[in-house]
Amino acid sequence: MESLFAGGRIIDAILVLVAIEAVVLSLILRRRETALPPYLCNLASGAALMLALRGALTGAHWTAIAGCLALSGLAHGGEMVLRLGGRPHPGATPVRLDPHA
Repeated sequence: MESLFAGGRIIDAILVLVAIEAVVLSLILRRRETALPPYLCNLASGAALMLALRGALTGAHWTAIAGCLALSGLAHGGEMVLRLGGRPHPGATPVRLDPHA
């Protein structure tokens, strides 16, 4: 079990699961006509964080880890723009920030 973590193989397995999740989500959300890009940005952000963790576990250069973290931040920012600041997707449920509204 220790070798799974030390070699970063556990992260590889998690990334495969994230890829499967992306395919399944895209199939489900296309049928429901729900906006897909915010979900993909969310998955991309998480995948980039996993890559940064893999780099830290395997002794990658700090610039590679920083690059993965920067990609994660950009994907997360893209998700926020799509969910809160962009034009609403036809048929998408509006986001209410005030629960009393």
